[in-house]
Amino acid sequence: MTPVSSATPESAETQPWGRVDDDGTVSVREGDQWRVVGQYPDGTPEEALAYFERKYADLASEVTLLEVRHRRGGASTSDLRGTARTIRERLDGAAAVGDLATLEARVTALEGALSEASAEEAQAQRAAVDAAVAERESIVAEIEAIAAKDPRSIQWKQTTADVAALFARWQEHQSTGPRLPKAVGQQLWKRFRDARAVVDKNRREFYSSLDEQHKSARDAKTRLVERAEALAPRGEDGISAYRELLDQWKSAGRAGKKADDALWARFKAAGDVLYGARIERENADVEASKEKIEAKRALLDEAAAVAKEKDNAKARTLLTNIQRRWDEIGRVFPRDTERGLDDQLRKVETTLKSREDEDWKRNNPETKARQNDMTSQLQDAITKLEEELAAAEATKDKAAIAKAKDALEARKGWLRALGG
Repeated sequence: MTPVSSATPESAETQPWGRVDDDGTVSVREGDQWRVVGQYPDGTPEEALAYFERKYADLASEVTLLEVRHRRGGASTSDLRGTARTIRERLDGAAAVGDLATLEARVTALEGALSEASAEEAQAQRAAVDAAVAERESIVAEIEAIAAKDPRSIQWKQTTADVAALFARWQEHQSTGPRLPKAVGQQLWKRFRDARAVVDKNRREFYSSLDEQHKSARDAKTRLVERAEALAPRGEDGISAYRELLDQWKSAGRAGKKADDALWARFKAAGDVLYGARIERENADVEASKEKIEAKRALLDEAAAVAKEKDNAKARTLLTNIQRRWDEIGRVFPRDTERGLDDQLRKVETTLKSREDEDWKRNNPETKARQNDMTSQLQDAITKLEEELAAAEATKDKAAIAKAKDALEARKGWLRALGG
């Protein structure tokens, strides 16, 4: 036998890991023993040894790669442990030449580290599951709160979007989050599903009721439209009836946007016919009023003479004649023009009425009698005060003189005010 070593034998550490017998049998050193790993009869001893050393290099590379993956992180600990088990199985009785014991020791050390990491990973996994359960619980609580609301108080468009968003959150969390324990996951899903079913049922009932309301409102508004359209032959005289129909329209409820818009277009068109007739009549009135307006303006020019006439009786006769002709002309349009003309004539009437009232006050017999009586009293008082003033002057009583003068001057002022 001619052994071929993979190293020069000097000490235990430098002794060769493999040898080749004369018949091509290759063995690997394991401690103090040699184990046959295979034969390589068709090549030289060096080629045979190199072949099995490459097998060892492959195993060493796998161990090194596993160590690197563990150091870098990111890989699942359970996956790494599975790979370590596979490598250990391949190391057990491996047909390779090299320091297999050291590779096994490295794998053993790695398995120990992975066991610790597995414990940490399991703890993290439990925490992640707890957080996932809490998240699912919050989703369920939100949809259950929606299901508990009074359907009549719900804004269904927004609520439908909210429920869809909650379901999307559930699906996203289910696909990206950790797997929940089966019993917990099923129980939460049942609650979510039941709450969503309640919301769906309430929504269907709401829209079914809304459809009935819309149908009732649509029928009522259709009848109002038909009645409004039937007013067309009455023209302007149908406006009051149309307004009553408009009040009923406002209280008829909603028939849905599309139906409401279409029905309102017809209803409004029916009203436009009536108001159009009024506009046509008003335009005709305005056209017919042009000559009347000029006639009333001419009368206003005549009315200027009323203020100039000093004799109230003659002024009244003049104004009465103007008023008679004013009324004979009749109404004019537009209304604001009529109001302006009437206001101008009314100013003439008011001015004359004020003059007549003043004249009456001056010439009223009762008023004159009272004035004469008061004049007589004042004249008597003045005569008496003049006598008192003369007496005071004779006695040179200054206080009496001043008092008598003041009283005398006041009485004379009153007498002048009465025209005496």
